[in-house]
Amino acid sequence: MTSAVFPGTFDPPTNGHLNVIERGSRLFDKLDVVVAYNPKKSYLFSPEERLKMLSELTKNYENVSVHLWDRLIVEYAEKNGANILLRGIRNSNDFAYEFDLSLMNHNLDEKIETLFLPTEAKYVIVRSSSIKELAQFGGDISGMVPKIVEDAIRAKYQNQVF
Repeated sequence: MTSAVFPGTFDPPTNGHLNVIERGSRLFDKLDVVVAYNPKKSYLFSPEERLKMLSELTKNYENVSVHLWDRLIVEYAEKNGANILLRGIRNSNDFAYEFDLSLMNHNLDEKIETLFLPTEAKYVIVRSSSIKELAQFGGDISGMVPKIVEDAIRAKYQNQVF
């Protein structure tokens, strides 16, 4: 059985993330979506909120499960019997960052391999940070995130004064 881990902060989950999850669910027998969080960083959504949204968004995939993790992702992979980290990449900047990260993860655990899945063209501009900024100023984010995520983002910014 091939088991892979798709880690990320998912703050917020985007249509691009869901595309990688959908495609990854076809490539692997088991895909763990891991919501990574660092208690020392600030996020728009709490780890539990991100877990809840992703669990709802992936409920129709029998081989996909969603988990929280606050340590090294290679530790998660080892604990859960996975040796593949799945990473979506949009452009050469993503590739350079992810390539360096893959070398570090492989150095930490030589059984870990990273597979890069290029994004579909329609998701190239979808970035979590841009979505949050656009939403803060009332921009249309409906094509970048699922409806439940859009509603949650709007609720977060609803009482914000600019």
